[in-house]
Amino acid sequence: MANSKNKDIFEARKHLPNVWHSQLMRTPVDAPAYCCYAMWCPCLVAYQQRERVLYGDWSRYQCCGGGMPCSGSCGESKCPQFCACVEVTLCFTMAVSATRFMLQDALQIQNTKCDNCIIATMFIAQYLSCICWIVAMFTDIPFLDDAAVVTDRIADIAYCTVCACIQTQHKMEMDKRDGLIQPRMVVPPPQQEMSRY
Repeated sequence: MANSKNKDIFEARKHLPNVWHSQLMRTPVDAPAYCCYAMWCPCLVAYQQRERVLYGDWSRYQCCGGGMPCSGSCGESKCPQFCACVEVTLCFTMAVSATRFMLQDALQIQNTKCDNCIIATMFIAQYLSCICWIVAMFTDIPFLDDAAVVTDRIADIAYCTVCACIQTQHKMEMDKRDGLIQPRMVVPPPQQEMSRY
């Protein structure tokens, strides 16, 4: 039952009317300082963004944005800021995803195909690294140990980079929402000359 509900939510997000202010690939160019900040202080950024997406109202906080079975039963109502600190430290990826889903639902934003491809590539790199380590653990081939180390480093770099870009994308969207930056203007199509009767 819950699985079909989640599937319906993900399907609905594909048809939302708005797109992100900045594409995931452009965030290091559009906001390089914040991207570096998100790269070096990811947990702090995740905490600040959750507070901001809730408009500072911690009474609305739920662990992992309400998307996990433990959400609502972790004592969030008694000490939401402490629970948020624990969430962004122990469940960082889930915290970033929850903030993303909250923004997407509130502002009616869909991911572009490029954004989805980048995020999927990050996850595939993580899975590949895990598979390489498992295979290397059960074989005595030295080449596989080296391959596992290399894939692990690539997966770590992809993870850190993509998460920083995602958090920068969130920041820019909240800046637009809060009126700190103006929405991008789209050049209107050239006017057609009116036909004369």
